[in-house]
Amino acid sequence: MSETKAKPVILTGAKPSGELTLGNYLGAIRNWATMMDDFECFFPIVDLHAITVPYKPADLRQRTYQCLAQYLACGLDPARSHIFLQSQITGHTELNWLLACLTPVGDLHRMTQFKEKSAKPGASVNSGLLFYPVLMAADILLYNADRVPVGEDQKQHLEMARNLAQRFNHTYSDTFKVPEPFIPKAGARVMSLQNPTRKMSKSDDNENDYLLLLDPPNRLRKKIMSAVTDSGSEVRADPEKPGITNLLNIFSAVSDRSIADLEKEFGSQGYGTFKKAVAEAVVARLEPIQEKYHELISNKDYLHQVLREGGEVAQKRAYRMLSKVYRKAGFVART
Repeated sequence: MSETKAKPVILTGAKPSGELTLGNYLGAIRNWATMMDDFECFFPIVDLHAITVPYKPADLRQRTYQCLAQYLACGLDPARSHIFLQSQITGHTELNWLLACLTPVGDLHRMTQFKEKSAKPGASVNSGLLFYPVLMAADILLYNADRVPVGEDQKQHLEMARNLAQRFNHTYSDTFKVPEPFIPKAGARVMSLQNPTRKMSKSDDNENDYLLLLDPPNRLRKKIMSAVTDSGSEVRADPEKPGITNLLNIFSAVSDRSIADLEKEFGSQGYGTFKKAVAEAVVARLEPIQEKYHELISNKDYLHQVLREGGEVAQKRAYRMLSKVYRKAGFVART
């Protein structure tokens, strides 16, 4: 009788930085939900990464619950994946220290995200911001992940994780898998509504730049109707028409209709009619997510159960890897 082959491990997570955007859902979380049958999925909420900037403890706690409830409302199934809090697992910070001792400071100063954030006027530059990529590498390597879904802005961080895995293996002997990037087959790249040459982000100062998953229907409609468009009136995808192209991409993603089909229907109807249709499609797609979220966020017992069960599986795997790493690094075993 043949043994069941273990599924490859995939790991990806997000900071509990508040409400998620439509871009987070269409570009990432919706795709994560399609991975659960083919991979053993670990979905940490990386709350330790959230404290590299000034914050209020009560806000962090509430945002963590909000992030978890939105994950579940968007289709992540705790029966087919492991959802847990980074801060509740012994191993992330311990492996972070070991990896930090293998990381040249110059490599950290060259990280694009650190350079950009530290260059902002009035930026709070602490050592946590500098060592952020090392902790991210520890998050990945602690679970010996085979694949890591990454966006364009995270490729450099994954490359550091790969380098650190190879460096540890070379220094102490083969220990870590070298994780590969995982690029989902489908994933909408959602751009800012007011500046469609830039990715949609909640960190933008103008709240009309982004659509939140929990925005009320009328607010969603208002933001979409005020979205930047382009010269002319024809609805078609074109590099010269980034505003309309972005709205077409959003419409296509939330309605599961092709862009060609949408261009055929709305091509000559004008921007106003087209925007109204986009708004209604977004509202219809998010309505069941919002209903599920409001049901979940008030059920703290269930949310704690999800974290507890996911954390138990994650902790067992983390302990196994940490024990192996400590032995390779020369630490005396616990007695």
